[in-house]
Order: sequence, then structure tokens, then C-alpha cells
Amino acid sequence: MSVGALDLAILLAYMAAMVGLGLWLGRGARDVSEYAVGSRDLPWWLILFSIIATETSSVTFLSIPGFAFERNFTWLQIALGFLVGRFAVAFLLLPQYFRGSLFTAYEVLHHRFGGATRQTASALFIVTRSLADGLRLFLSALVLQEMMGISIPWAVAALGITTIVYTYVGGIRAVVWTDLIQFVLYLAGALVAFGVILDRLPGGWDQLVALGHAGGKFRVLDFVPDWSEPYGFWAGLVGGTFITLGSHGVDQLMVQRYLSARGLPEARRAVWVSGLVVVAQFALFLLIGVGLWSFYQLHPPAVPFDRADRVFARFILDELPVGLVGLLLGAIFAAAMTSSLNSCATVAVNDLYLPLAERKGRQIPPERQLRLTRVLTALFGLVQIAVGIASQWVKSSIVSSVLGIAAFTTGIVLGVFFLGMFTRRVGQRAALAGFVFGLAAMTWIYFATPLAWPWYALVGSLLTVGAGLTASWVWPREEVLP
Repeated sequence: MSVGALDLAILLAYMAAMVGLGLWLGRGARDVSEYAVGSRDLPWWLILFSIIATETSSVTFLSIPGFAFERNFTWLQIALGFLVGRFAVAFLLLPQYFRGSLFTAYEVLHHRFGGATRQTASALFIVTRSLADGLRLFLSALVLQEMMGISIPWAVAALGITTIVYTYVGGIRAVVWTDLIQFVLYLAGALVAFGVILDRLPGGWDQLVALGHAGGKFRVLDFVPDWSEPYGFWAGLVGGTFITLGSHGVDQLMVQRYLSARGLPEARRAVWVSGLVVVAQFALFLLIGVGLWSFYQLHPPAVPFDRADRVFARFILDELPVGLVGLLLGAIFAAAMTSSLNSCATVAVNDLYLPLAERKGRQIPPERQLRLTRVLTALFGLVQIAVGIASQWVKSSIVSSVLGIAAFTTGIVLGVFFLGMFTRRVGQRAALAGFVFGLAAMTWIYFATPLAWPWYALVGSLLTVGAGLTASWVWPREEVLP
């Protein structure tokens, strides 16, 4: 399936504009503080939209409509947990990051336990973030493949390299400002697509509602007590709360944005308001999915869809007029190009490389730190491209795979944070024992049990806390280790 010259021009202009913006914003970066945390002078509203755009990505744009197409509105139960979790993050965890001039979330663990705990958590973040964002990259490459008929590896590489370029030069300022632009673009694109869906239905909105009700598509609550069902009420509320505590509370991708704020009050405001916006956004994308289901009930596709993730992309390419296709494709790629590369590089330099250099008695000048952070930004981009290419063999829903990976690991790190915040007996050796046990137990749970992924963060944190407390009876708290 190919697109017209106008649509392709719109898409290429957007991608070129993102690169140009990154080059312009990064022209004055002189040190790691400016490159990694924007000199700690970014306004709350900019951080707000960056938070939303960061967690949205192409997974929301394509997979959430696909979820409603296949099922119903029960995804909103998880969104409710996301909202509750944000208030817990704002009150419980944010104050930890404004005690000093931190660059990463894991410096808090160093102050409480020591360097080994910090480095272990940092390494886990880098690995899991590279896997999750590689999957996101693949999902957007599906659209590029549909559009231009190129292979998945080339589609993944084209998107990944574009993201590398603007992040490499511009740092966190380029990331958050492009996040804002991407938020506006993909939200506008979603609203335009929804308008087109209503226009294609003979009865418009009334017909969408009637068909959706008849098909059970507007069901929101599911109280079935099934631990293997990810879209039940308690899994959504409780599990979603703990997922957010992990993903928004102890994950560097989000914490780095808070550290760029002008202070704790502004960071809190950004977190609170983002929860309300995200719930509304999920509702919009689910509504689009119901609209797609209604449309294809009346106009069955010539070739059945092999996965629900492709439905929205197929509608865009087949049904939208010239010009709007380019806008919607730009919206999808906008959602895909929210970058974690700067966060991975910042963690690698500040939590892994600099402590090692200090132990060897080496002082790394600021200009070399900045240069190394940029080089690692490009390197992690190549890693995510490799993961994205390999993701074509993933059989499950991409949204479940991405969130499952995130919930699998952030719960373990969250448990270590809880050990540091709520216990005094647990020291570094006991904390690391809890970390290792939590990782081993969650690996078994992930591969050998039917437990639904929204429970991973809760179970992982509880197992880590329990193991750490138990180990503290063998290894009582020692002095903080370097």
C-alpha cells in the first residue's frame, strides 16, 4: 500500500522538523546539567505534556483502539489505577528527588544503601527500557511498512535513526519540546480520525453508540475474581496503582522530567494534572476502537486483520483522504518518537561510568561527560533498533508485552525503594538479596504462572520487600558502602 506525494511530503516534513528542532535546541548545551535536566528550569506545563506523550507512544495510538476493537472499554479500569498511582507518586516519592541536585532516580538508593544497589537498579532500567521501547518502535514500523511496502528492518531503522539524531544533539530540552509537539499532533490526528469514522457511518454518532451497545463494547467494569485476567477491576485499580508507582515513581524515564522542573511544587502539579488528561485520552482512543469496530461491521475488510494492532493503521491508509493520511501518519510517528535514549545515557554515565571512574581516582571533565552522554545516546538508539527488528516475531499484543516488561521490573526496583524509605534495619547486602530474590521470583512468575501483568508490580515489590527484611536478620544494616 503506497501513499500519495502530498501525504509523503507532510510526513517527511514532520520528521525533518523534529530533527531540525533538536539541532536548534541543542546548539547551546555546555554541560551534562543542561543536556540531562535542562538546567532544572523547565515549566510544569511543559513537563506535564512530556509525561503524557512519553507514556502514550505508538502503543496507545494503535494498540488501545485495537483493544476496544477486539474487546470493550474495560481498559479504563487500568487507567483508574494510573490516576490513583499518580497521587501516591506525588506525595510519597517526589520529595525524595528534591533533596539535593540529583541527575537520576537511583542516586537516592546510593544515599541510602550504597553504590552497588544504585548500579544494579540502573542496569535493570537500561535493559528493560531498551526492550520496551524497541517494541514500541516496531509497532510504529508496522505503519511505515503498510505505507511504503518496505521491510520491517528498514522501517524500524528509519524511525530509530530519526529519533537518535534529534535526541543526540538536543538532550532533554529537545525531548520535552518535541514531546509537546508530538502530543498536540497525535491528539489532533486522533480527533480527525474519529471525525472521519463518524462521517463514514451512515447514522454518525447515534449509530456508533447503538452498534457499540449492541456489541457490548461500552462495558467498563469487570469484577470477575480471576488473577489471570489483566482487565478486571481489582487488577486495574490495585495493579494499575502499583504500576504507576513503579513507572512514574522510580523509573528514570519519568524521574528525569521531574528533576528538570523548577521545584517540587511544579513537579507535583505536572504529575497530578497528567493523570486526569491520561484518563480522558484513554477514553478517546477506546472510543476510536469502538468506531472502527462499528465501521468494519458495516464494511468488512477484504482481507481479515491478522492482529488488532493493525486495524487503525489500515483504516488510516484505506479510508482517509489525501492530506489527512499524512497528518495521521505523522501523528503515529510522533507517538513513536518520544525518546528514552537521553534517560538511558544519563543513567549509564552518572550511575555506572562516573562512580567507576571515581573509584579509580579519575576526574572526568564536564565536556567529556557531555560527549560521552551523547555517544551513549546514539548507542542505545542502535540497541532499540535491534530490539525493534527482532520484535516482528512477538506473537502477543504489543501493548501487553510493553506493559508486562515494565511492570515486571519496576515492581522490583519499587520494592528496594520501599526498603530504603520505610525500614532502618535493611542495609545494602540485605537490599541486594531482596533485589535478586525478587528478580528470580518474578522471572518464574512471568514464564511459569498465569498471573496477569497488572499484578506484576505489586507482587514484585512485596516479594522484594519481604526478602530484604528477611535477609536483614542475617545481614543487619552496615555503614553505607561507596
